[in-house]
Amino acid sequence: MALVGFESTRLSLAFVTVTALATATGAQVTVSSRCPPTQGTPDVMEFAVPTASAKPLGMAEGPDCALWFTESAGNKIGRISLSGEVTEFAIPTAASNPARITVGPDAALWFTESRGNKIGRITTAGAVTEFTIPTPDSFPVGITAGPDGNLWFAEQTGHRIGRITPAGVITEFLVPPRGPFASLPLGIVAGADGNLWFSEYFTGRVGQITPQGSITLFTIDPTCCADVGEITAGPDGNVWFTERWENRIGRISPAGQIEYFQLPFPGFVVGQYAAYGIATGPDGALWFTNAPDTIGRMTTAGVVSQFHTLSSQSSPEIITSGPDGNVWFTESAANKIGRIGVAPAQAPQTGPRRRAVRH
Repeated sequence: MALVGFESTRLSLAFVTVTALATATGAQVTVSSRCPPTQGTPDVMEFAVPTASAKPLGMAEGPDCALWFTESAGNKIGRISLSGEVTEFAIPTAASNPARITVGPDAALWFTESRGNKIGRITTAGAVTEFTIPTPDSFPVGITAGPDGNLWFAEQTGHRIGRITPAGVITEFLVPPRGPFASLPLGIVAGADGNLWFSEYFTGRVGQITPQGSITLFTIDPTCCADVGEITAGPDGNVWFTERWENRIGRISPAGQIEYFQLPFPGFVVGQYAAYGIATGPDGALWFTNAPDTIGRMTTAGVVSQFHTLSSQSSPEIITSGPDGNVWFTESAANKIGRIGVAPAQAPQTGPRRRAVRH
């Protein structure tokens, strides 16, 4: 069996753990005015989260040359420096289940509290403010900064897309159902077209919402029930997303044209995710997480590479570009933060597509 457009790399380097713990009260984080680049370091590293069984989940680059992440079971927001030092901040609402996190236009970090039914805001000094979502039990998941200076988020069981101003004013937009199936918004991202794009878990759709709240929906699976995962703005002006059940990566143009790239990894297994988190890397490629312990890289031409985390069965979740020019990700089962060194940036590939397929 041969794999077209596929290469596998297993890197076995020493495990690295550098951690520090601070409480939310009085904790201060030094903000650097310059991010030292370490792009091109050919390694995989892992850093332990101080709180046991914290289940790190969401992750985003902060405005302070660090990465910020959510601890879904630890009920904290974490910050990890480029050298691996971890600081944790407690969330006031108990068992809030923080999910995703993003940097806002106010240079603070904004995050969703899935079970707390709130949107949280944390400064780089660790001060937390929370805002209650009007719809009860809405289970907010994805969150992103919009082109209009506001934050936008996906309410999975609220069946809505929400918008919150930096001052905390929330507006909600109902997403229409698909036949008998209610919408289940999951991830959300700002597209190159000036609109917001969101994925829908189970209902098999990708949606577009304008800053004014007008919604357009695109069907991924005509028979329903495709499991569309996370979503990101690509380096080519399109929006890219993962499909766990179908074991593939999808791309949708601003006009709604959809293309797929089948993955050469083992497919979806009950009890485990397949491809899930996805982000544009500093090298002009798409990087994605793939359970149980794999990180994938796909060029815009469809060529796939594979990297393994140092911890087996680590359950990598959300992935993002770091301020150091590398790729960072959360490992919920291993309770660690991972980093992969990335080669210097190259121009996005625009040549003939090569699909990763089995023979």
